Amino acid sequence: MQTAEAPGSAGTSEFDDVWVVIPVYNEGSVIAEVVAGVLPTFPNVVCVDDGSRDDSADHIFRTAAHLVSHPVNLGQGAALQTGLEYALLQEGAEYFVTFDADGQHRVEDAAELVRAVRDGGADVALGSRFLSGTVHVPWVKRALLKTVAALSPAARRLELTDAHNGLRVLNRAAASQLKITMNGMAHASEIVDYLARSELEVTEVPVTVLYTDYSKAKGQSLINGVNILFDLSLRSRRTP
Repeated sequence: MQTAEAPGSAGTSEFDDVWVVIPVYNEGSVIAEVVAGVLPTFPNVVCVDDGSRDDSADHIFRTAAHLVSHPVNLGQGAALQTGLEYALLQEGAEYFVTFDADGQHRVEDAAELVRAVRDGGADVALGSRFLSGTVHVPWVKRALLKTVAALSPAARRLELTDAHNGLRVLNRAAASQLKITMNGMAHASEIVDYLARSELEVTEVPVTVLYTDYSKAKGQSLINGVNILFDLSLRSRRTP
């Protein structure tokens, strides 16, 4: 694993104690723009280039974000775990945002999730596309998300409306306890399963996901979502 640190940001911010973790895989066409959109609000950003075959790392290096590189592609779950471990080592880091690299998350929503944890008493805030009118979701994606939530015992235990939203905020206690072991897309269900088994206070916050042609092309199929749950079910049955 290789790291490159960005120069420090001058001044102070409401979010100086927040680190944004962005897993990156072949996002060279959009990642610089995504980082540029995040930095004015969140001055601490770490991008984990997960063995990209394109020029993602070069684009990140030219921004003010920190860059951590996996020499080979390990999957989004591994990239998130690496990014959280890096952020936890930074002085003053208390809150941790997981943020997608494809431009579908809004910075203002991430700020509201941070406030829900910092001011609202939760340990973890999860974004939901299905609260307060945030329902502009393509029908195939909606079917996937509803199926995952309905079939997941962990999501039902937490009463989640959106079990697979990549926009999350964790406080230091939650981030320190989280150990993501499922490297691929199944990590999202693993995180929900971990939260359901923990004593952490979890809340959902309404968010709007921006479905561009680019982001939609990178989404999962319905059968992938069901396969993720099947894998988790087998995993939990093997765990004593």
